[in-house]
Amino acid sequence: MVPMEPVEITEDGLLLRPWRAADADAVHRACQDPDIQRWTSVPRPYRPEHAQKFVADRARQWELGTGAPFAVCDAATGELLGACGLNTIDRHHELSEIGYWTAPWARGQGVAVHAVRTLARWSFEQLKMRRLLWGALVGNHASRLVALRAGFQIEGRLRAADPEHGSHEWFGSLLPGDVPAPGEVGPAGPGTLAARRAGVFGRGQPTLFATAGPHELSLRPLEEYDLDTIVATCRDPETLRWTTVPEGYQRTDAEDFLTFVRGTWAAGTSANFVIADPADRYAGSIDLRLSATDPLLADVGFMTAPHARGRGYQPAALAAVCAWGFTTLGLARVEWRANVGNVASRRVAEKAGFTFEGTARKALLHRGARVDAWMGALLAEDLA
Repeated sequence: MVPMEPVEITEDGLLLRPWRAADADAVHRACQDPDIQRWTSVPRPYRPEHAQKFVADRARQWELGTGAPFAVCDAATGELLGACGLNTIDRHHELSEIGYWTAPWARGQGVAVHAVRTLARWSFEQLKMRRLLWGALVGNHASRLVALRAGFQIEGRLRAADPEHGSHEWFGSLLPGDVPAPGEVGPAGPGTLAARRAGVFGRGQPTLFATAGPHELSLRPLEEYDLDTIVATCRDPETLRWTTVPEGYQRTDAEDFLTFVRGTWAAGTSANFVIADPADRYAGSIDLRLSATDPLLADVGFMTAPHARGRGYQPAALAAVCAWGFTTLGLARVEWRANVGNVASRRVAEKAGFTFEGTARKALLHRGARVDAWMGALLAEDLA
């Protein structure tokens, strides 16, 4: 490895400079933040000696030429605002991986976006890097939004990328021509759909409410205490007849389903709501699944527990979930499909406001065979 001469970079009111021993107190204070502890690999609990080691290790990276770590500071006052650096530098392949965090007292000011753009331009112009890599645990929508605004292309997801937490990881890359110019808003800016959904899926799943006759229903996340009723529902002959739940449904299947729906919320690809009756008992569920190719499109799937059928719960809940999708997620169209002959599902959809649009031949795979499907849709203006 070839040692690198530490440098300072000033841009957009920020100063990116090498770490100093005097920064340890501010690092210790910043790393008490729950979000930094949740999404990074900092020790927990984070003690003063951890901060002292952090700044000392960053100085050695410059000496060894293995990285280019910067303290991100206010250019006028010198206050520490965050961290941004090249964690590894691969001279042979001309690439590096970028990492960053923002101190809790500096959030909401665009610090990380400006710092990442500044570091990226320096990396390409001065170090002649060919590509920068980015990764974050699935669910870290704040980091993902920073990467998008800095010009990174999100390219996929690595399975079990974090062995300690068994978590998946988003990954992406940045090329020299991808970095927005200074002052340019760039992709995923404030007010965009990407920013809007990062704010939604970056928080815990909300609870919605609906009314079916005299009954007040809550639409909440699936919990472990729902699983026994899920098992009973998925063993019901009508559920098996019209859905693709596994035959011989077991408690382990329900546990896997719980893990799955929590993962899709974290990834921002789907929202699964339990329909809970006034006693908070599981009465059914609804999946609102976002299209991977059309950001304004989603489709729904739903099932009702046998004991709750015929009470109007499902149409009321479905209308509420779709209204949330239109107003909160910015959807334009929600689609419904069911096997031809599933009259109960069709009635639910039509009562919730869906318009029947026809029959699609061999549109669904059902237990090894292609079957015809009824199709319908609800548009945002239908609820206006």
